[in-house]
Amino acid sequence: MRWKKGMLIYNENAGNQKLTKTLEGCLPVIAPHIDEFLILQTKEKGDAYRFCLDHGEDMDVVFVLGGDGTVHECVNGLSPLGKRPLFGILPGGTCNDFSRTLNIPQNVRQAAEALVNGKVRSIDIGKANDAYFSNFWGIGLISDTSNNIDEQEKNRFGKIGYLLSAVRTIGDKDPFPFKVDYDGKHIEGEAIMILVMNGSFIGTNVLPFPMLNPDDGKVGVAILENASLSTFLDIITMKRTWSDKLGSDSGVTFVQASNLTIETKMRLDVDMDGENYSQTPARIKVLEHHLSVLAPR
Repeated sequence: MRWKKGMLIYNENAGNQKLTKTLEGCLPVIAPHIDEFLILQTKEKGDAYRFCLDHGEDMDVVFVLGGDGTVHECVNGLSPLGKRPLFGILPGGTCNDFSRTLNIPQNVRQAAEALVNGKVRSIDIGKANDAYFSNFWGIGLISDTSNNIDEQEKNRFGKIGYLLSAVRTIGDKDPFPFKVDYDGKHIEGEAIMILVMNGSFIGTNVLPFPMLNPDDGKVGVAILENASLSTFLDIITMKRTWSDKLGSDSGVTFVQASNLTIETKMRLDVDMDGENYSQTPARIKVLEHHLSVLAPR
């Protein structure tokens, strides 16, 4: 592949504090494929979003080198554009979950080589009120776990930091009343977590729902009603065998939908792709084949 104009956005913390080595791994691979190459470094939260919003329509391709939070910012900056460039994800964070859904290698050089020699894939993007998500939208334990995470644990232990936060959080969590309307159907009750999933990974672990696909025009919706620690740990560690236990006595309801509304009695914090900045209620719509991404062949 070759492009006339391209941009690389990189997070100053990409590659776990080994930024120079990380850039040396991908820049020599990508640069020969782009005639006019703009390289921008994020300095603070929101920079990647603004870079995409300001420059995205002028580009043929936009690469992002960073973690899930930086990818999320780029998705929100590119999704509203009338002319959206190709989007390439180079993993540079703790988990890099959506890159795993796209089967992108987790080594930065290998990822760059796979993308410039890869294929174009059209993927769905979730729109929740006025924001966008590529991987997941969640309330309850998932958002509380993000709120309670210790940054030192995250930096020291990586994905295990999320698990430690989850264990701390669950003991204090009470179920919340909810109503979900989706594609003309209705569910209501009490839950401790609701997950709306477009991607297949959370915390580097594969989600136990084999029907998830980011280009089928639908999201998976998992409602966790059972507050037992063992059930939640089965989910947070994403055991593949757990999907076989879905049923009326599992404490989990799973459906697929293209449009849904989620209401809760009290306003709850929302986690989108690991970022908490919104609250319920939410109207969620699947934007089918909204972004064209680079993926390995």
